[in-house]
Amino acid sequence: MRTVRTFVVKPTLPKPLENLRLIANNLFWTWNSEFTELFKRIDNNLWQECTHNPVKLLGTVSQARLEDLAENEGFLYQLQQATEKLQESLNAPTWYDKVYAKASKPVIAYFSAEFGIHECLPIYSGGLGILAGDHLKSASDLGVPLVGVGLLYQKGYCRQYLNTDGWQQEHYIDNDFHNMPVEMVRKTGRRPLTVSVQFPGRNVLVQIWRATIGRTVLYLLDSNLPKNAPEDRIITQSLYGGDVEMRICQEIILGIGGMKALLAMGIEPTVCHMNEGHAAFMALERVRRLRSGKGMTFEEAVEAAKSSNVFTVHTPVAAGSDEFKPELMDKYFGHYYGKLGINRKQFLALGRVNGDDENEQFKMPVLAIRMSSYRNGVSQLHGEVSRKIWSQLWPELPGEEIPIKSITNGVHAKTWLSAEMNGLFERYLGSRWSDEVVDKSIWHQLDQVPDEELWRIHQRCKERLIGFSRRRLKMQMQRRGAFHTELGWAEEVLDPEALTIGFARRFASYKRGNLLLKDVERLVRLLSDTEKPVQFIFAGKAHPKDNAGKEIIRQVVHFAKQQDVRRRIVFLEDYDIDVARYLVQGVDVWLNNPRRPMEASGTSGMKAAINGVLNMSVLDGWWVEGYTPEGGWIIGAGEEYEDTEYQDKVESQAIFNLLENEVVPLFYSQGKDRLPRRWIHRMKNTVKWCAPRFNTSRMVAEYTRKFYNPAAARWRYLTAEAMARVRALSMWKSNVKNAWSDLSIEKVDVEIADGGKISQLNVREPQLEVGAHLRVIADVRMGRLSPEDIAVEIYHGKVDSAGNISNGEAVRMEVTACNDGEHICTFQGAIPCRISGQHGFAIRVMPKHADLVEPYEPGLILWESSSTV
Repeated sequence: MRTVRTFVVKPTLPKPLENLRLIANNLFWTWNSEFTELFKRIDNNLWQECTHNPVKLLGTVSQARLEDLAENEGFLYQLQQATEKLQESLNAPTWYDKVYAKASKPVIAYFSAEFGIHECLPIYSGGLGILAGDHLKSASDLGVPLVGVGLLYQKGYCRQYLNTDGWQQEHYIDNDFHNMPVEMVRKTGRRPLTVSVQFPGRNVLVQIWRATIGRTVLYLLDSNLPKNAPEDRIITQSLYGGDVEMRICQEIILGIGGMKALLAMGIEPTVCHMNEGHAAFMALERVRRLRSGKGMTFEEAVEAAKSSNVFTVHTPVAAGSDEFKPELMDKYFGHYYGKLGINRKQFLALGRVNGDDENEQFKMPVLAIRMSSYRNGVSQLHGEVSRKIWSQLWPELPGEEIPIKSITNGVHAKTWLSAEMNGLFERYLGSRWSDEVVDKSIWHQLDQVPDEELWRIHQRCKERLIGFSRRRLKMQMQRRGAFHTELGWAEEVLDPEALTIGFARRFASYKRGNLLLKDVERLVRLLSDTEKPVQFIFAGKAHPKDNAGKEIIRQVVHFAKQQDVRRRIVFLEDYDIDVARYLVQGVDVWLNNPRRPMEASGTSGMKAAINGVLNMSVLDGWWVEGYTPEGGWIIGAGEEYEDTEYQDKVESQAIFNLLENEVVPLFYSQGKDRLPRRWIHRMKNTVKWCAPRFNTSRMVAEYTRKFYNPAAARWRYLTAEAMARVRALSMWKSNVKNAWSDLSIEKVDVEIADGGKISQLNVREPQLEVGAHLRVIADVRMGRLSPEDIAVEIYHGKVDSAGNISNGEAVRMEVTACNDGEHICTFQGAIPCRISGQHGFAIRVMPKHADLVEPYEPGLILWESSSTV
């Protein structure tokens, strides 16, 4: 192989246009339409050809065109306005500055395997990446001191096309990083900054790229370096590609390499946030560094690191999580065990539900859960599901107390809002509406918007969607070698006046993209109605290895080819951010029919809702919180089925019933002015309800209040004074664990306090009246522990038919006496009788320390035994 010496060519911009480079390289333009209008003005056709990539546009447009623009006063004025807006926005006081002015700023590192910022940076596959991209944008808007960490994939995620049979095919396109809005991070002397990550028998070098998203910086790692072996150069080649060994390699680069990269740039994270379990190895690297740099034991380093680690779980089923065989862990981490100061069994136990099960695989979410103090699901329902899935990690804790909270996802409003709808909001809500997006009161001003104006904007977006769909469909047909007569059909497909329903998402089996096909006759009847026409636009990819998902796409495409419906149903290939933007802005109804409770959150419906599109969805994910009867519709009533075939039949019929009896008649209920005023009323209600609740400004602010700032404060507190507090806490935990077996609940007495009178209860199930208080006295044998080491609690609540306490609450008991000779202490507490019915309580003991982030240490909980009753 001959030696190739590389060099980089950058576009030459005339001096008056130099700020174009500044604007192009800050992805702030992706959520400000006046910036994209600036790039379109340079050369609109070229803008489309360059996949809306301004860096590539500037490197491709002719020098003559640039020279013309340099003398165009109108363009220069527009450029000046854009430059001033960028500078003003980046330097303006932020929400974080105002709310946390007195607090020292932490550094929050947000790790994710994918980031969906814009289609010109194709390093995302779907919802997880789009959420991460919107997270960074809102962090910028709010001024939250956050940096992103991810991988810069040479080929990104698969591009989709369908063969003549409708079967999904994949191809991959090389990303040209030097013509994308990313810049290489360099050392003094302009040499690229690299970090080394240890792999079996070798080191893998990764270089670092920087993408700027407003105020926020995203660092992306790339292993495609000539110094690496060929098999290592392709580690960062494709997203979710390759086998399980490639996956562990990517996650080592993301987690361990990502942490090393931050430190190499002088960025010391205060808080680390893992968006899904892919980055969980980061927590181990954080521990290793604390051990080697601060001379800490493994237990001390874990205590420090986990105190400010945040983990967001997305997968709604345990089986969908990344897990690796012990042999694979030995291969890639055998050298690492000693660096952490633990043996193989202890290491593998970090990623196992049952640490003693030698056959259990190493699960990334389990590692992330064990190494974090702040954990959450991505909707209220998903939080409940996650607590059930991972309850085995806290085997004796009641389900509602499992320490996994909920922070419901959102979307970055200005990214997904049409330019016309944004203009409407500016006119009626104020020019800075996006700064106050979470303020529910401003959204009531939508009632002042004339119906005609809102409907005209929506119709314009629909017309744009249909024009886009026709062009896209024609390109798809040309690629398959369609005849000229067929191409003419593509120009007439879909009707701008018809009720248009969108279904666009990942084609996984549980999302049931073919649910409408369960009753083909009824669907054909719906699509064939000439008086009240209905049409569907489908889009979405199946994972390259998911043949079941591909078969669903094939079924939809085959149905769409039927002559009697082919003008009313289309499938758009290669679903990406660009396609999504047209769809969520232009359809009338957004259809979502997953099998409950398999949808963790789902954010596409949120994007549609802020554009006034009505959702029709199963009560799953975010729609449990997003549904309002005055807005969209629900499919079913939140039932869960064991028989999935029966479920599909029932819920497909529910969709048709809704469409035929409610949705279609409402859409076509128009007066003489041809305005569907009741439909428009629902559009306004949808925006008023969803916009202030399901946006990433609210979401990121919630992360900041509940997780980021408390975690940063905990980190600073525990690591102060040469790590003295964290060392003391670790020592205390060790002592408590060793002495826990000494504890026993010796005796429990119960008294009733009623109207100032106290009487001893001798019956097994006393009859009490509402308003009474039950006083409980418990004797606890302390062994080597003191009363300050433990919390004795009365866990009480209503008793269900199985004899279990449901939705219980805990009341702390106070120590009233101690017998030092027998090492027994007496604790006392009371519970109120607020409502009638059968109630119950149980006494429990848990560790207690002022510096504990959470009291739920697995295994360290003692419940009252039956012998004390």
